[in-house]
Amino acid sequence: MGYSQLCRRGHELLDATLTLSVVAIVVGMTACASGLPARSEHTDKASFFRPTATIEDIMRWMVDPAADAVWDAVVTVGTVDGIKTTQPETDDDWRALRRHAITLVEATNLLLIDGRRVAGTESHSALPGIDLEPGEIELLVADDRETWTRLVHELHDAGVGVMDAVVATDVDGLLVAGDQLDLACENCHSVYWYPGYGGRPDDVP
Repeated sequence: MGYSQLCRRGHELLDATLTLSVVAIVVGMTACASGLPARSEHTDKASFFRPTATIEDIMRWMVDPAADAVWDAVVTVGTVDGIKTTQPETDDDWRALRRHAITLVEATNLLLIDGRRVAGTESHSALPGIDLEPGEIELLVADDRETWTRLVHELHDAGVGVMDAVVATDVDGLLVAGDQLDLACENCHSVYWYPGYGGRPDDVP
């Protein structure tokens, strides 16, 4: 066998070896993949979030304290000594408000997680005949998820307005954002918490 034939034979053997190696790798990967549990959209949705707190919990322990901090940040009162205004002044003041703003904004995402209960079984209306019972609220949310999502998004956007004012250390902007936040809260409460008692026009959903 001549030198050129020997070289050609060597290349043929090398190509055959590489081909077999690639096939072995692919087969091995396929075998490994076949041993993994099948993933489905239903499985992912069912296991990705594990809601524990109720909507009432999130409102009471996250949204309410954060919103109150925003509304209490700028206060003007009349006293015997004249007008007194309290507002954020130091870096620590603005940092505290920023924590509240972030809590407020991200809490709205928690409100939209599927499977979260409105309230625990021990929870009941504090004002029967005015406030709806948790079970009634849950039916309203389940019956029209689109409206619930829209109103929660309005709360989120109002929270972003608060955050923007805080980042800019803008006191006047914080006042405006606080008003928008109050409106977003009332729009939702008058639909799900005390419909008919929120002062909303009849033609507003």
